[in-house]
This record gives sequence, C-alpha cells and structure tokens, in this order.
Amino acid sequence: MRLAVVLAGIVFLVGVAIVVPCLIEAGEVPPASTYTLLSPIRSGNLTVFPVASKSYETSEFLTLDEGLRSGDVVVTEAGQARGLIRRRPGQPDVIHPVLDAEVNRLVLVNNSKRPLLLLAGEIVTGGKQDRVIGKDRIVPPESDPVDLSVFCVEPGRWTAMNGKNEFNTAGRGAALFAAPAVRSKAMVAKDQQQVWDQVRNSQRVMSEAVGVAGAATEVQAETSYAGVMNNREVDKKINDVAAPIEHNYESIIHQLRDKNAVGVVVAVNGDIIWADIFASTQLLQKYWPKLVRSYATEAIITRAKSGEVTAKDAQKFLDNLEARHETADIEPGVYRQTELTGDGFKVFELMSLLPKTGFTVHIAKMAD
Repeated sequence: MRLAVVLAGIVFLVGVAIVVPCLIEAGEVPPASTYTLLSPIRSGNLTVFPVASKSYETSEFLTLDEGLRSGDVVVTEAGQARGLIRRRPGQPDVIHPVLDAEVNRLVLVNNSKRPLLLLAGEIVTGGKQDRVIGKDRIVPPESDPVDLSVFCVEPGRWTAMNGKNEFNTAGRGAALFAAPAVRSKAMVAKDQQQVWDQVRNSQRVMSEAVGVAGAATEVQAETSYAGVMNNREVDKKINDVAAPIEHNYESIIHQLRDKNAVGVVVAVNGDIIWADIFASTQLLQKYWPKLVRSYATEAIITRAKSGEVTAKDAQKFLDNLEARHETADIEPGVYRQTELTGDGFKVFELMSLLPKTGFTVHIAKMAD
C-alpha cells in the first residue's frame, strides 16, 4: 500500500472523535474518512496529536521486548552466533567462519514461531557496547542468524558486560527508544560519528538540565546513552514531561469505542518534528511507553523556541508526501522498507510481505 494512500486522508477534528472499529482485509485500501487526528495533548514544550484509524490484524507480530524477555529472541555480538545456526534435516555441515565483534554489526536469531518486528531507534544493552537498531525490518519465524545494522550508543566501552556478549532491552533500567535526534542519525545519516556526536550532545544537555550538582556530574561521566537516560535525576526530569502526555493519551484511548488510535504526530517548541504510525492500536500500545519517553527526552534536549503548533501545521506535515527520491530495501516474501526523500522531510515505510499481510506495519516521518 502506497504511503500517500495511507496518510493523505488524515482529517483533523476538534475534540475526541469516535471511530467505528473495523479490521481491514490484507491488501484493502481504507477509505480516507477513517483517518482522524485527535485534539493535541500538551506537556510543557511537547505536543502530541494522537491519530485514530481502522486497524489491521497484527497479533502475530512479536516485539523485540517480548522476544528477549521470553528468550525466544537472541541478540549477540558478531562471531558469537555459530552455535545458534539451526541445522535442518538433510543439510550438510557447513563451516562458518568465526568473525570478530564489530561496532556496527550484531547478530539476531528469532527462535519463536512468530514474525519479529524490529524498529529503528530501539536500544539493546549489553554485549561489548550498547547499540541502537538502524532500520525497521521484519525477521521471519524460526530464522537463521540475521545480521543487524546497528550503531553504538556507548562510546567508551568495548568489553563484554558481566562476561557475556548477549543483549537485552532493559539491562540498566526501563526499556528504551532513542530520542528522535539520535534515531534520525541512525536512520538517515547512517553514520556512526554523527550518532556518537548526538549521544554526547544529549549527555551534555541532560547534565545541564537536571540542575543537581552531583547528578549532573554523574550524567557527564556516563558513557552510555542508556545509562544517561536511566540516571535517577534524568529519569525524573523525563517523567515530568512524559507522565502528563501518557496519562492524557490513555484517557483518550479509553474514550474511543474500541481503541482505534494507531499513531502520533509530535511537535517540540511549536515545530513538528516526527510522526509514528502503526498498522494497529495493539502495536502502538506496545511501543507507546517507550515512544512517549523518547519524545519527552527530545523536548528536554531541544533548546530552540518557537510558537504553538496548530492542527493546520500538523496536517501540512502529514500531507506533504511529494518525494524527490525513493529507494527500497526488499527481502522477498518478508518485508519491503521504502525510504522517501522530499523537501524538508524523510519518510520510512515498512510493509509486511508475509502471507496474509501485505500492509504497512509502521511509518516514521521526520522533518529534516
């Protein structure tokens, strides 16, 4: 399904809208009238517009948090996955070279019977360094080891944590999503140095923002992005911004007849910066606790001041989909990730090509 079709019909209403629930058959294009942007939720300099829509059936998809928690998904350093390769009946033994660990490469195995959804910006902690996933993708059920495109978000460690090279998403506290500023460097720039520069900038600004001398020193000394975000004073600062947004969002969700919110449009200091839209309410709800904290982090580290964002501004951001350049990364029968470049924006669209799907699972749009 083309992204323009998915988003062009978003309509902005004042107040909370009630959307008639419906599941869409794979391949069916929803009518434009099913997309509704709800009234903005504001907390300090952060503004979020929830987006409501009809939903696809996405219960089969496994998130990274779920997979790592259950043990069905294993993420490890390159060179450590040899024993994870599954031998299938009748296949000859194959000699796999043992590779050294690499900064921008991890290996993942999905042992579950469900397809795994990975989103750019998810942070895994552990191994020799904490990493951020660089692109959206789907990993099929019971997969062989898959090379992941990642970027280091801990420029100061290259030793296995606790003697182990495996990863989780909550090794130092709450599971994390990188703030949009860091996320965009991994997705768009695809440059390790730019990711490191943004991590250090976030660290510096956060150390100034906490306003507590001892905590500021701790934040400045911390080399891990996850460690900075999970610092007690930083966590409190993020919660001050995130909690009202999360609470109001949940209130709005409960007012909908069948929980039809599938995404959000995000503004900081009056400027639209980002949109995350999912194929279903279920997926948004799974990612929401991590996403809202990432948006709150962005609000804290963004210094520029502007006016108040309006629904008209948000509508213009979403409707502007005229791309000058388009590229696609395809794994036949599994997924297609399309990158659209326009004047002042980038869009990343992940479409599932698995049986009984054929719909867009996640859309990320960012302002340049």
